[in-house]
Amino acid sequence: MVVPREGFVRRICCRGRTKKDDSVLEIPSIPNPFPELCCSPFASVLSASLLPKATSRKKQVIKVYSEDDTSKALEVPTDITARDVCQLLILKNHYIDDHNWTLFEHLTHTGLGRAIEDHELVMEVQSNWGMQEENKLYFRKNYAKYEFFKNPVSFFPDHMLSFPNETNAALSHSGILQMFLSSSTYPEIHGYLHAKEQGKKSWKKMFFLLRRSGLYFSTKGTSKEPRHLQFFCEFSNSDMYMSLTGKKISGAPTNYGFCFKPNKSGGTRDLKQLCADDEQSRTCWMTAIRLLKRSISENSLVAMDFSGHRSRIIENPMEVLSVAVEEGLAWRRRGCLRLNSHGSPIAMSDMAIHKSQSWFHHRISRDEAQRLILQHGLVDGVFLVRDSQSNPKTFVLSLSHGLKIKHFQIVPLEDDGKLFYTLDDGQTRFTDLIQLVEFYQLNKGVLPCKLKHYCARIAL
Repeated sequence: MVVPREGFVRRICCRGRTKKDDSVLEIPSIPNPFPELCCSPFASVLSASLLPKATSRKKQVIKVYSEDDTSKALEVPTDITARDVCQLLILKNHYIDDHNWTLFEHLTHTGLGRAIEDHELVMEVQSNWGMQEENKLYFRKNYAKYEFFKNPVSFFPDHMLSFPNETNAALSHSGILQMFLSSSTYPEIHGYLHAKEQGKKSWKKMFFLLRRSGLYFSTKGTSKEPRHLQFFCEFSNSDMYMSLTGKKISGAPTNYGFCFKPNKSGGTRDLKQLCADDEQSRTCWMTAIRLLKRSISENSLVAMDFSGHRSRIIENPMEVLSVAVEEGLAWRRRGCLRLNSHGSPIAMSDMAIHKSQSWFHHRISRDEAQRLILQHGLVDGVFLVRDSQSNPKTFVLSLSHGLKIKHFQIVPLEDDGKLFYTLDDGQTRFTDLIQLVEFYQLNKGVLPCKLKHYCARIAL
């Protein structure tokens, strides 16, 4: 009698495993010629449930879209964060991680969207969607994601910001950030907003105040007395969204809308909708609320310093704030390298060489250009180049500056049989659009600021 070797049995068991499941699977029963060697008389079948199972994280499939509406399905752990999903897509597509990548949630039915914070669990975000809603997750760049670390003064204008009485109003950039990230003190944001009345189509303009305890509005002019303040919303159980459709769906008086959507909300009736008079005001409110939500959620966390050879707990609150500020500034100092659609050069004529560049968008409208720049964040220097709709032979440089989007016409000039491009009536000439863009990335020239970040349609 020849007994099968142990290694032979082990190889048979390994064939029963799959890549998706590391646990031991049951093999279809085969008549065993030697039952006395592997089975007791009390158990005729050896069950896989009796064997120790390898611990594995539960996984689920999510679908992520790019700007051109192509999508990619990913099998990810159920506890994966938005930052981890971005890292996974960066690695799979060989992109450069410049800390501007973000996962964007788009609620198609209501026309709302928001950049998901890095620490949020993607499965929790999707669990708030209704069964019949065709919402989407987009993978894109957002240059305004951490811009407030670099220049907080531009996000918080003086007329909307007030400090506690004991605080000196003349604070530095880092001082403003320290107050926003502090757990004890918090600057007050105040100003007028239009609020949609519950159950009605009408909007009412009121004076609002943002404090650490929540968002309030005054029932008597601009009074800040407690008896005149009425609670509007708190943020621990709701998420903040930007209106992507302007006045179309909500009937808002301006195009600068945002709202608060409670978690596990059943529909639009639970939305608390607001709109500002201009982009600067909306950016101020949304950035302050975002920082407030961050500081509230991190009160129970322990601050760690990983800059040395060994990690350590930071116990001094002022050191915690300075480390947070320095970390944010370090993120912003890292350069954004230009990406091509493919790693290899594309052979084409000099006249059309700009078509291979990620910053060039062929035949998009002015409104589409503005929408694309807004998605990438209204940071000074965000730009794209497109064909002109009014003049077929010219191009347009669309540029973000001062929370506004400006459009500059690139005019072709012919001199001695050679074609040039210019932004300043021929004073500065360029042989092609690539040369023009590279020049204004280094020099301000006639533009209000240098070209810093290009808008690209990323394909997955």
